[in-house]
Amino acid sequence: MPDNVIRLDAHRPPGQQPRVDALVYSVAEVAELLNIALGGTYALVRSGDIPARKLGGRWVIPKQAFHDWLEDVTIEPDPEPGPLLPGQDGLF
Repeated sequence: MPDNVIRLDAHRPPGQQPRVDALVYSVAEVAELLNIALGGTYALVRSGDIPARKLGGRWVIPKQAFHDWLEDVTIEPDPEPGPLLPGQDGLF
């Protein structure tokens, strides 16, 4: 293969950061950026929670849409714990 040809199916070595000049992220790159499992990232993409497009058989996440989404994500606080039920207080 000529030196000036970039293989689109080439994978990054583990730990290498996603390309910052890319217009889209792969699902694996987003999983790495969010530090979550790849399967969980695919679930968020398929559900529409993470903005993504399917091109052929491959999901891509537009870089700008992803960063806009990330800025707007709100984290729901854990609900306040209710009163302890009998047996939950550690006493016999």
